[in-house]
Amino acid sequence: VQLQASGGGLVQPGGSLKLSCAASGRTVNPYTMGWFRQAPGKEREFVAAINGGGYSKYSGDSVEGRFTISRNNAWSTMYLQMTSLKPEDTAVYFCAYKEGSFLTSSTRTYTAWGQGTLVTVSS
Repeated sequence: VQLQASGGGLVQPGGSLKLSCAASGRTVNPYTMGWFRQAPGKEREFVAAINGGGYSKYSGDSVEGRFTISRNNAWSTMYLQMTSLKPEDTAVYFCAYKEGSFLTSSTRTYTAWGQGTLVTVSS
């Protein structure tokens, strides 16, 4: 499975940004996709995950209520709509894939990773 994340950029505090992640290759249904982020000097942090049908979602406490994860299975694409962005949201955002429909925040359970897209929140 190959993942391609896109949509990062520079945005002012309070602004919005939408990330995309396209999956290609041999995916095994059902599968779960997730978003993680890593700021300079910090460990990779869970952001959100979504199951195969798109009806079960799980978000980290730091983004709950501000970020929304969704997916379009017809195009094997996942999205992360980010609103009310804060400077502390600045990080490289990675998308990830795992087989099965169990939602998890553990990086160890995901078997494929995208290359990351940089989000910078600054005035």
